[in-house]
Amino acid sequence: MAIDLDRLVNVHHDALKVRSQRMEVISGNLANANTPGYKTRDIDFQSAMKTAKSMQSGAQHNNSQLVKTHENHLSGVSQMQSEIDFIIPNQPDTGDGNTVDVQQQRNAFLETGMRYEAGLMLLNGKFKGMKKALSSGGQ
Repeated sequence: MAIDLDRLVNVHHDALKVRSQRMEVISGNLANANTPGYKTRDIDFQSAMKTAKSMQSGAQHNNSQLVKTHENHLSGVSQMQSEIDFIIPNQPDTGDGNTVDVQQQRNAFLETGMRYEAGLMLLNGKFKGMKKALSSGGQ
């Protein structure tokens, strides 16, 4: 019986990638909290996961693919870049055009970090279960 690791971890792997990229975007927002004219950005998790799922099934072809010059090269698909968007600010304009709400961004970063850790724990549990099944399969 063949083991399909993609079926086992694919969705969780994609979720970790999206959350990691969201944390990068939020970090950029926090770093630019005092930059005049900077607009807060975010990644829509649901939309990014739909994009990742459709990219896996081959239903969507992204024009940002890099050309592979050798069969061992990885595809250079940037699936999340289209999911990064500006968000509507919850606070009034401070006069400099910056829309970063530092407290909101810190909370979003912490929440995303906790969800990332939970995803890692879930993935770790799946691998432990697989390892246990493989080691007891021969007995």
